[in-house]
Amino acid sequence: MSERPRPHPAVYREAEAALRERDPEAKCERVLELARAWWADELEGTDAPAPQRMEVPGRPERPVLVHPKELSRRGLNTTAGRVALVHAVAHIEFNAINLALDAVYRFRDMPAPFVSDWLQVAAEEARHFRLLRARLLELGADYGDLAAHNGLWEAALATDHDVMVRMALVPRVLEARGLDVTPGMIERLTAAGDTDTVALLEIIQREEVAHVAIGTHWFRELARARGLDPEPLFLDLLAEYMPGRVRPPFAHAARRAAGFTESEMAQLEAQAAAPTSS
Repeated sequence: MSERPRPHPAVYREAEAALRERDPEAKCERVLELARAWWADELEGTDAPAPQRMEVPGRPERPVLVHPKELSRRGLNTTAGRVALVHAVAHIEFNAINLALDAVYRFRDMPAPFVSDWLQVAAEEARHFRLLRARLLELGADYGDLAAHNGLWEAALATDHDVMVRMALVPRVLEARGLDVTPGMIERLTAAGDTDTVALLEIIQREEVAHVAIGTHWFRELARARGLDPEPLFLDLLAEYMPGRVRPPFAHAARRAAGFTESEMAQLEAQAAAPTSS
């Protein structure tokens, strides 16, 4: 596809419509159609309204949102435990659809390749959500049956003032955390004999590496455009916005594939090991 110098304004209108869609299946359909129309250069229409702060994005009434400490944790040797894990990952993927759409909708000064990247991410997150929801149905449950937390969208609100901060912290902290914890999930599910869920998580892990890499690329581009050194800036932003949020173990190979340098990894290890002030 040949990139246009500036995105067609209709993409912002359609991204907002998908972002505000509350029904999960309808949201996935809107995302996939928007991505298809973007790459086919079929978007038409007048200018979109200016972006608004979105305290609550489109989401169904359920799951009920609670503090992370209130979420139940169950062993994976039971169906209930596997349902809880798959539901938690499905909720992350649903929120990731909204986060990718919001990057397109909100940051209007970014060029067409940025839109292409985040529509690709949105489409892949929609596919991940559908795979996980189908797995929940196989296990006798559905998305919304269990409680969940709102941490990912809270991070979107905390970073909606600056695209560089968003690129630093959502892909490179929150989504990168998924790279760290998914191998452990796969190991535990394998031990429990749940090869069907393992197969889904392996797909998601491979594609999430690319999503984090997209965030890394745009964070560095934006930092350098402002005359800033990305590596110390990332650590500074992490300390300012999310102190204590990055903890080992780290999936070093996956993070390196997603664009983290050896120097960054060493600094993250050191920061995680440093005592916290009381």
